[in-house]
Amino acid sequence: METNQIKILLVDDEPDILEIVGYNLKKEGYDIYTAENGLEAVNQAKKIQPHLILLDVMMPGMDGVEACEKIREIPDLGDVIISFFTARGEDYSQVAGFDAGADDYITKPIKPKLLISKIKSLLRRVKEEGSNNSTELGGITIDRDEYLIIKDGDKIVLPRKEFELFSLLTSKPGKVFNRESIMKKVWGSDVVVGDRTIDVHIRKLREKIGDDYFKTVKGVGYKFILHEN
Repeated sequence: METNQIKILLVDDEPDILEIVGYNLKKEGYDIYTAENGLEAVNQAKKIQPHLILLDVMMPGMDGVEACEKIREIPDLGDVIISFFTARGEDYSQVAGFDAGADDYITKPIKPKLLISKIKSLLRRVKEEGSNNSTELGGITIDRDEYLIIKDGDKIVLPRKEFELFSLLTSKPGKVFNRESIMKKVWGSDVVVGDRTIDVHIRKLREKIGDDYFKTVKGVGYKFILHEN
């Protein structure tokens, strides 16, 4: 996908941030849209269907966490990458963000070159159109094009990172994936996230797909348990 075809929605209640970040991303050729609060972000996202959303957390009215949750409830936006973009770098804020369905977390202020590098890293995950990649595993259909799971006839739309973690674990049922391997393959070596990130995503997968599909191997990592029909 060409750079000028990639739509990025910037959401921040500080006009200076929108102007500076927008300017630097436009220089790279991206198609940039802006919103100044969470409600506007949700409405803009529905309208333009961006590939990436940079979402501030602390905003008046609807904050970024609530906006992220609402965006994740929109079926047409199941494929969008959401990264929080905020001055709050505490671990609890990261966990709240990932709990809401965020894919990443960028702390500001950040130098333009580093921001561009992180944006490019995130956008490498944008899937190419026209592929056909689905698998059936123990009664669960995994559609990697739509980031969709069908279990017992019910469609389960997962946020991108939850889907990528699920896809990794199900690639080799019964194999124990250690935490370092999961972090590298799902988040990449150039993304820094909190230690609890994997645990949050596993908990979400257990809630949506079933607790008995995921086994914790204490001190090592996680594995997917295949249930035969």
